[in-house]
Amino acid sequence: MTRWAIRFSSSGKRAGTHPSKRWQFVAFPGPAGAESRGIVDLVAIRRDHRLASGVFDPGDLFEIVLVQIKGGSAPWPTMRDVLRLRAVARRYRARVVLAAWRKGAEPQFYLLKRVPTDRNRAWTEVAAVDVFGSGTVRKPQA
Repeated sequence: MTRWAIRFSSSGKRAGTHPSKRWQFVAFPGPAGAESRGIVDLVAIRRDHRLASGVFDPGDLFEIVLVQIKGGSAPWPTMRDVLRLRAVARRYRARVVLAAWRKGAEPQFYLLKRVPTDRNRAWTEVAAVDVFGSGTVRKPQA
């Protein structure tokens, strides 16, 4: 469901958006398809086609989003988990998103703040299109 929401938010099919470069996903299933060890459940990656500087041309660099997925009644990440996510994000210069879903509903996305003070204030809710869209969202006309 999380992959669907990411693709839907960047495909231009959501009202007020336009298509952007498609995200590729890397998942880390464990034995028998169950969850594996590690703090990151899913990596979303796409080429960054913005104007680059120095020796880089557009398309040489990547946009990387690390996704932690929580479903049903799974507890939110602990402060230790938040610190681990921040460390991984720093290492790969990536953004961190928590995808929380409930059966029958579209996932909600939360972006990890730069300086988490405690586990309850570490996340801010965002629309999937704000993280995974083209970067520009057209405002609906009144």
